[in-house]
Amino acid sequence: MSNKNVEEIKRDSRGLRGHIADALQVGGTHFDEENATLLKFHGTYQQDDRDKRAALKKEGKDKAWSFMVRTKIPGGDLSVEQFLAHDRMADALGNGSIRLTNRQGIQMHGVLFGSLKDCIRRINKSGLTTRGACGDIVRNTMATAIPLKTAVAKEVLRFAAEISTTFYAASHSYSEIWLDGEKITEEPPDPFYGETYLPRKYKIGLAIPPFNDIDIFTQDTGLVPEVEGGEVTGYTIFVGGGFGMSHGQIQTHPALSKPLLFVHRENALAALKSVVSVQRDFGRRDDRKQARLKYLIRDRGIEWFLDRVKERISFPVEAPRPVTFESVEDSLGWHPQGDGKFFYGVFIPEGRIKDTPNVRFRTALREVCARFSPSLRITPNCNIYLYDLDAEAEGPLKALLASHGLADPAKLTRARRVAHACVALPTCGLALSESERVFSPLMEKIDPILRELGLEEEPLLIRMSGCPNGCPRPYNADIAFVGRAPGKYALYVGGSYRGNRLAGLIEKSVAYDDLASHIRPYLEDFAKNRKPGESFTDYFGRTQTPGEEPSSEQFHIELSERQKRLDEKKKAGEPTPIEP
Repeated sequence: MSNKNVEEIKRDSRGLRGHIADALQVGGTHFDEENATLLKFHGTYQQDDRDKRAALKKEGKDKAWSFMVRTKIPGGDLSVEQFLAHDRMADALGNGSIRLTNRQGIQMHGVLFGSLKDCIRRINKSGLTTRGACGDIVRNTMATAIPLKTAVAKEVLRFAAEISTTFYAASHSYSEIWLDGEKITEEPPDPFYGETYLPRKYKIGLAIPPFNDIDIFTQDTGLVPEVEGGEVTGYTIFVGGGFGMSHGQIQTHPALSKPLLFVHRENALAALKSVVSVQRDFGRRDDRKQARLKYLIRDRGIEWFLDRVKERISFPVEAPRPVTFESVEDSLGWHPQGDGKFFYGVFIPEGRIKDTPNVRFRTALREVCARFSPSLRITPNCNIYLYDLDAEAEGPLKALLASHGLADPAKLTRARRVAHACVALPTCGLALSESERVFSPLMEKIDPILRELGLEEEPLLIRMSGCPNGCPRPYNADIAFVGRAPGKYALYVGGSYRGNRLAGLIEKSVAYDDLASHIRPYLEDFAKNRKPGESFTDYFGRTQTPGEEPSSEQFHIELSERQKRLDEKKKAGEPTPIEP
């Protein structure tokens, strides 16, 4: 057990080297705590199989150690060869599956200590990298995934890649450790990040209205292009989004980002570097639970933050432009992409690509790659677009997918097509309850209710998280389930399928088996009392008056008071109607 905190580990790491290379040389099953902390900057998390933990401990054995390796893919765009490289690793080095992430990357699970270097080397050989996919650094840059062939889409994807490269750590440690690069004996501190990098992780995304698939308001920094004559002329920058929190700790809370400024295209990257540098210099380092950008802006104010950014730039900035988004959904199924060719959005439940007795996702996608040679793009909802397809491919492609058991998106409820859950157990060390493994069975209980009420084509955003850290972005969903304990979930209602409103806590703890029945009254009330054409998002906003983004104290006090009222009514045997 290390006596150092994370800031000390980073400072003493010699440019993120630690003693990782030495540990790899010696061999074993896992790394010590300090090296495990530094591994995140290299794109991998040390984990263990929590399903086996208790039995192994009883037998006096060590944990079943393994690693999650995350590939960083700006905008989620990758080639057939790059996808197939991961597919081959799934069997050779992993647990037989590929996990798409809601930051448009790929995670390989179940990689053992002895295979870790080979896994990272193979990813780099494919032309991708794991460098900076985790850790206190700018993470994978997201971009609107729908593969339309427009000048705006091309520019946004290009800019996402440029941002990703710009914010790489300058240290040569990555190439030294994993790619057998030349060893540097003396290396100065990182010219941008310094010795201790950022206070916490930093997330950046670009969204092209009306699509908000990247959930721009949940990003530390989001960019929205201003378009004139079909070309990008500049970007409105939003700051301060983030969903990590802890149950019962009033100083932690989710937050939606705020508009900061507008900057012309040629100055956008410099403005972005200034924004990140303010967080680098002023973000809290004494308390990791208060270290994200959202807390800096909460404590100092958006005007203070804007002034600090302006101090660091030499070009003019303007007031943010108004932006309007329609949905966080993907465009699943067959669609034209604007240049005579087509794309197909493949539904991948919870982003897990594996073969099961009923559905052969890996086999299907492998055959699609061999037969149609599409380009691929991972969506922020953990689905995958196959694009640059010829018109005549539609029938054969759909038939191939169906032959392997993949669902026709048109036959799913609209809620199911956009619903998402995080990985959680058995590998995530932070999970308090199940998520990915129980989410599809839960949706199989919710879907019949939707069909019964005639809501199967309603835009309804449902998400599940195994803990309050909020990786699957639950706190702006119409309905969300957030793990509290094994088999227990907090129920949130009242976000938005546009991604621009926080949900409210309705019940602190609901048993998994009761989740579907607990949301049924909200759906029934909506079906009965909605206005013609009104969505659940708009109905709830009109009738329940959910709050705007609250302060941390207000967020928890309001939720506690609401829960207290519900508890008192239940104790008295009174009905518990929907409350705002």
